[in-house]
Amino acid sequence: MSDAGDAESVVKRGDDIAYEPVEAAEGLSKGVLLDESDGAPTFAMRRFELEPGAEVPRHTNAIEHEQYVLAGEYVVGIGDEERTVSAGDTLLIPPGVEHWYRNERDEPGAFICAVPNGDDAIELVE
Repeated sequence: MSDAGDAESVVKRGDDIAYEPVEAAEGLSKGVLLDESDGAPTFAMRRFELEPGAEVPRHTNAIEHEQYVLAGEYVVGIGDEERTVSAGDTLLIPPGVEHWYRNERDEPGAFICAVPNGDDAIELVE
């Protein structure tokens, strides 16, 4: 049995999070809130921002995604379905399932995405 005291706590201020554009999707930016580099042993937590008009192409990931919508309203495609999500909604995207995003609104959208640490293979779907 491991000692819960082995891990060190971390507090990062919002102003300390750097956001960078995501190459594969115009209008999408990502900030890493916590990950292995912060000592998080199991999960990485990231915050994404979808600018008005942003489209993230169909893709798959090798790992699961848990998401929580923070702001805005946007379309998420998962498998064969498209759904409009808004602040307070949660999503589970299983590994290997096609998904995509589209912000058709005039306001930005934002969500938290938690994923297991480790390698992830992202494949664009044509």
